Amino acid sequence: MLDIRQLKKRYGSGPFALKGVDLRVREGEIVALIGPSGAGKSTLIRCINRLIDPTSGEILFHGIDVCKLGAKDLRSTRKKIGMIFQEYALVERLSVMENVLSGRLGYVGFWASARRRFPAKDVEEALSLLERVGLLEFVNTRADQLSGGQRQRVGICRALLQSPDLLLIDEPTASLDPKTGRQIMRLIVELVEERKLAAIINIHEVNFAEMFTQRVVGLKDGLIVYDQPAGRLDANGLTIIYGEEDWEGSLVNLGAESGEESDEEVNR
Repeated sequence: MLDIRQLKKRYGSGPFALKGVDLRVREGEIVALIGPSGAGKSTLIRCINRLIDPTSGEILFHGIDVCKLGAKDLRSTRKKIGMIFQEYALVERLSVMENVLSGRLGYVGFWASARRRFPAKDVEEALSLLERVGLLEFVNTRADQLSGGQRQRVGICRALLQSPDLLLIDEPTASLDPKTGRQIMRLIVELVEERKLAAIINIHEVNFAEMFTQRVVGLKDGLIVYDQPAGRLDANGLTIIYGEEDWEGSLVNLGAESGEESDEEVNR
């Protein structure tokens, strides 16, 4: 589905943020990106859908090089690449429903979107998603009246209403407390698996990466330095990705934790 080859990104005359990244993501695969701040994780996420333009390299999505697309073809391709942002990127003065329906803007005409007139099937799907994530009662609530966890769930619904094949998720738990972050990660993974999507999740919480995703990729100084199935990350791997530290003393027993009963679901 996604094949990234020798991707490089340089901002102005500064150092390269990405120094030749090779990464392949298969259909239905959920990949976590971890690494220290400044490693290039967010840059990589944003290059994939050309929110920022790479300096060189290839990004093949369904065999099409996204780096070579003109404006019209890029808009068409972006319909199939959903994005969930760390800071939610909601329109604060609009309602929950209006924010979710904005995920269909690429599919309706200009005047229909300007008048906020969407097909009945889009509205029905939006309501179904909001019910699925436990926000049906907030349909008419303004986005600026929601909590952080609720805003993140609105962002998830908006991205899924886009009917993507690939989800790019940038630090979904960064602004959330541990319990809410865990619930959001579980919700994202459940929805991705239900819809048989691929997902790349940029995340700082190593434990969440190991618990909820299928594969963990570590970036450091703009390069991939670790790439293994989830559940294998040990002190040596953490040292490779983050540098020397007493990792043995801080590693969580993920096997025991993943066997615990899950928190009360926010989406059931």
